[in-house]
Amino acid sequence: MSKRKTPSSENNTNYDFCEFLIELANYERNVNRNIYKYNAYRNAANTLAAYPTRIKSGEEAQKLKGIGAKIAKKIDEFLQTGKLQKLEKIREDDDSTAINLLTRVSGIGPAKAKELVDANIKSIEDLKKNKGKLNHHQLIGLKYFEDFEKKIPREEIKRIEDFIKTEIDELDSEYKITVCGSYRRGKAESGDIDVLITHPSYNSKDGSKKKSHLLKNVVEVLKSKKLITETISLGDVKFMKTCKNHSEGCVARRLDIRLIPQDQYYLGILYFTGSDLFNKNMRAHALEHGFTLNEYTLRVAGEPVKITSEEDIFDYIGYPYKQPSERN
Repeated sequence: MSKRKTPSSENNTNYDFCEFLIELANYERNVNRNIYKYNAYRNAANTLAAYPTRIKSGEEAQKLKGIGAKIAKKIDEFLQTGKLQKLEKIREDDDSTAINLLTRVSGIGPAKAKELVDANIKSIEDLKKNKGKLNHHQLIGLKYFEDFEKKIPREEIKRIEDFIKTEIDELDSEYKITVCGSYRRGKAESGDIDVLITHPSYNSKDGSKKKSHLLKNVVEVLKSKKLITETISLGDVKFMKTCKNHSEGCVARRLDIRLIPQDQYYLGILYFTGSDLFNKNMRAHALEHGFTLNEYTLRVAGEPVKITSEEDIFDYIGYPYKQPSERN
């Protein structure tokens, strides 16, 4: 949901390695548009973030899944010099730096960033002088750029969670609400607030348009209570907005709400809780045991399996259950 999903420094003894790998990944995605390399760097960063001890050499790192000789060499270079020549060159390139900066604005992807840089728009100040080149989502991203860059303390998300649950319960007590992402995994801070909702009257066979009012009703309630200040987009199943917690000095926060069919709800919770590496490992395990697992379904021999809890998913594929706090 958020653009700023990077391995946390919390309990991560290899955070500095992860930082340079994520920087390389962003360069490959935003500038070179090389998704293969982007995924390779991201996967390596997630692997190192999950590794319990400090990596002492590239050779040691290369024994881990997803880390090959080239990344191992970069780890050795970083250990020996404290920097990477490749990154130094990237940082010296004004266009690359500008593209990476502009893609941090919510709604601006690599192609749009390149288009803007080609038009000599290379900074946030430049963007503010050229608002006519931006769509609605991008204008909101620009307006709240500084706020969206700030991490959200866990305590603040908890207050917003309690507020949302109270208001939606008064609207209709049959709604189910779960705040996912790094918050559910117990992290001290999050980049945004990911909320999943469902209702027993909404099934995957119904079609999203038939039940779009379920999301719109929630949105109208939260608007009336002044939690929502800007609408980024409102579709049938996904609503993205900013909210302001006035006790926190009127800082705008990115809040994503997804309406999910009840029969897919726990699959959605598993997927949007993360982490990316945990999800990847679990999907790989499912495939090895004849299942197909994604955010919408668990299937065996092409047939969907009925899921009534997160634990059901683990049980069916024979994967040891992990509490959300153990999925980092």
